[in-house]
Amino acid sequence: MFLPPIGQPPLSSSLHGNETMNGTTIINTSTSSSGSSSTNAIGLPPPPHMTSMPSTPPGSGIMTMLNPPLDLSPPPRPDFGREGRSIKLRANHFSIRIPPILIQHYDLNIQPDKCPKRVNREIIDTMVNKFQNIFNSQHPAFDGKRNLYTKDPLPFGRDRIELEVTLPGPGEGRDRCFKVQIKWVAQVSLVSLQEALQGHGPPVPNEAVSALDVIMRHLPKFIGIIFLDVLFLLLRYTPVGRSFFSPPDVQYNPLGGGREVWFGFHQSVRPSYWRMSLNIDVSATAFYKSQPVIDFMCEVLDIRDIQEQRRPLNDAQRVKFTKEIKGLKIEITHCGNMKRKYRVCNVTRKPAQYQTFPLQLESGQTVECTVAKYFYEKHRMKLQYPHLPCLQVGQEQKHTYLPLEVCNIVPGQRCIKKLTDMQTSTMIKATARSAPDREKEINNLVRKAEFNNDVYVTHFGINILTNMTEVNGRVLTAPKIQYGGRTKVVVTPNQGVWDMRGKQFHTGIEIRIWAIACFAPQRNCNEASLRTFTQQLQRISNDAGMPIVGQPCFCKYATGIEQVEPMFKFLKTTYNGLQLIVVVLPGKTPVYAEVKRVGDTLIGLATQCVQAKNVIKQHHKHYQIYV
Repeated sequence: MFLPPIGQPPLSSSLHGNETMNGTTIINTSTSSSGSSSTNAIGLPPPPHMTSMPSTPPGSGIMTMLNPPLDLSPPPRPDFGREGRSIKLRANHFSIRIPPILIQHYDLNIQPDKCPKRVNREIIDTMVNKFQNIFNSQHPAFDGKRNLYTKDPLPFGRDRIELEVTLPGPGEGRDRCFKVQIKWVAQVSLVSLQEALQGHGPPVPNEAVSALDVIMRHLPKFIGIIFLDVLFLLLRYTPVGRSFFSPPDVQYNPLGGGREVWFGFHQSVRPSYWRMSLNIDVSATAFYKSQPVIDFMCEVLDIRDIQEQRRPLNDAQRVKFTKEIKGLKIEITHCGNMKRKYRVCNVTRKPAQYQTFPLQLESGQTVECTVAKYFYEKHRMKLQYPHLPCLQVGQEQKHTYLPLEVCNIVPGQRCIKKLTDMQTSTMIKATARSAPDREKEINNLVRKAEFNNDVYVTHFGINILTNMTEVNGRVLTAPKIQYGGRTKVVVTPNQGVWDMRGKQFHTGIEIRIWAIACFAPQRNCNEASLRTFTQQLQRISNDAGMPIVGQPCFCKYATGIEQVEPMFKFLKTTYNGLQLIVVVLPGKTPVYAEVKRVGDTLIGLATQCVQAKNVIKQHHKHYQIYV
């Protein structure tokens, strides 16, 4: 539900259906204008005409032409809609009270640059704690890049200063030194923002909205969970874009392939009617599970027990494993407290007992040494799985190899690779929520976040109301549906559903040229099943007023995703006027996405997919059509 533009009357929403809870419908961020009446709407002003000014003295031959100023103000919104039944709604917006102050905006330049936001935040936190003579107990809000906001001016005024910051290295690693240049940019007036929200003065200043958004994103890294009056669990938030995610605790949802579901929330500061609001919604995404790389490999390759893998990986296994782990961060476990982290660049073709690298001896001589021998002589560690490959980490030209058994997947790594169909299905099931449950989760997030106890929010004098914003809405009457056939029956859908049993489409089309492509194995879906399915399909389509006549012009078996495009191109060029391709799938498979890509976007053929388990059924099945 979008709250209305600034300076306009409160929002009135319109809905189809009756999704309510105790007389109140829970909505997120969507709106409908159906059924509204435009009693006072006006159009844009006509284009201005050129106005001639008095001419210059005779003989000059010059005429001065001036344009009157353009009126670029938007027209007022239409009047409120009046159709339908009135209903009270709660939107996932929480009102923000802002103080009438001036916020100071500073530009930062961190050298060396190209550090991730997480490191930049560590640099600024260390800087603020170290230079208290400059920041004087202030709590600056930092966006992770170049923008810093403070409540009061810093003592160096508008001059540029440079500060040196040192971050301790991981474990026993070397310290890292940075230089931070700070330069005053401007004052951000929250007074002007309040005036704009009330419909006075200029439009809403974007710089003020951005400043509030940065302040609200300075959430604590840990949030305590109270159970039986005892603080027993801490959750660490991992920021991803405008969202924050925490690792699973009680509710664990594995996706397979070393991936799992993390839940979190999305937040953004929005200007709304007479006030600012904080928009919050629950969100979920896939992360890589923090676990030993050996276990990760077993999940990716569907190995039940690593003890069963007594032979080296074959080429197909190695390629699949490389595809999944390449680019991930791992940390070593064989150097005590020094948990050094690396990024994987490849997986070796040879196992650790045969993989060699150039080792420089104390004498200066360079010899070839196997990874297994090096770990035994250097770390007194006999590898349990010398027959498995190594991870190549860092830069490829440096030949840094690590056995799988001394590596763990670093936690908090978001999965940006495409999920499989099965993983997508699992994700949808794990994240599906009813409106009341979604409201409960959002309110629980607001309660756990404790915005009004956050040190940055309170430092700037901001207050968040913890109740959802209430708005007025309307439930519109569902449109009537007219069937075809002799009776021309007119019905009103209920809950967005109408029943097609014994009914016909109002306007159907006759399909004469059609094909069947079966990607299910012939042993599971034989020719007899396809023949029976064809007869049932023709009978049902004819009863519904969209007859499929004649036998398919093409009916063949296919084996994989790589056959979709050449088969469809063959059908397109061979059978002129082809209207429909019925595709039989063995289940949830990537073939479905390829069928739709090729059919819808590449060659323009209508496709209808059906699962093999429905093809082999020998009984007539009734259908319902849902919208």
